[in-house]
Amino acid sequence: MISFDKNQLFIVTGASSGLGEATAIMLNSFGATVIAIARNANRLQIMKKKCRYPDNMHLEIKDLADDINDLPAYIKKLKEKYGKFSGLAYCAGITDVTPLKGLQLETIQKVLNIDYLAPIFLTKGVCDKRNNIGNKTSIVVVSSLSGIIPSKGMLSYCGAKAAIINSMKVIAKEYSALGIRINTVSPSDIATPMTQTGDVKSFVESRIMNYPFGIGEPNDVANMITFLLSDKAKFISGQNYVIDSGGVL
Repeated sequence: MISFDKNQLFIVTGASSGLGEATAIMLNSFGATVIAIARNANRLQIMKKKCRYPDNMHLEIKDLADDINDLPAYIKKLKEKYGKFSGLAYCAGITDVTPLKGLQLETIQKVLNIDYLAPIFLTKGVCDKRNNIGNKTSIVVVSSLSGIIPSKGMLSYCGAKAAIINSMKVIAKEYSALGIRINTVSPSDIATPMTQTGDVKSFVESRIMNYPFGIGEPNDVANMITFLLSDKAKFISGQNYVIDSGGVL
């Protein structure tokens, strides 16, 4: 059975809803202390009320896109506040449905900031030996099946998700000698607030027939993230795990 000690500190981004919320709550329920990062203070408070051990859930209000270059320094500040980290679960994300003919630089930059650049620079901060516990540190970044199987109209999103898969494999190679494990997970469509509104909702609904097991739930992904962060996955690094509801690939 997966279990953590309260002295094991994990950062979870996007923790106010969707995959981040599910991951933060699950890690907490297994005994870990979680530093939950999101932009929405009210939703973070609601998430905390669902926790098994609310005293071990610490809330941080932060827009990760505000100053991406400063994110390693932000991790250092969090370390000074809470202690050295056992890991990071990067679950924040945005999507966009814009075909090439309508694409603007501002649109693609917004997606790249959250889905590619922010996880890279947060990972840089966590990988700094001054900020982590050393051997057995684990990082998991949420990518997407769209990074492997691209779809029309999703140039920005598919590009960012493909890039993060390969970039995290590079970082995994660079830090394996220090005992730091780094993996990604690539879910198919999951029922989260991001996929249940506007054009994205219509897009997801048009692909339901692709999923033999139906649209996934946040815990379907949180289970894999939690496993990869735990010592049960101590022999696994540099991998990308597809979570695709019964064989989309």
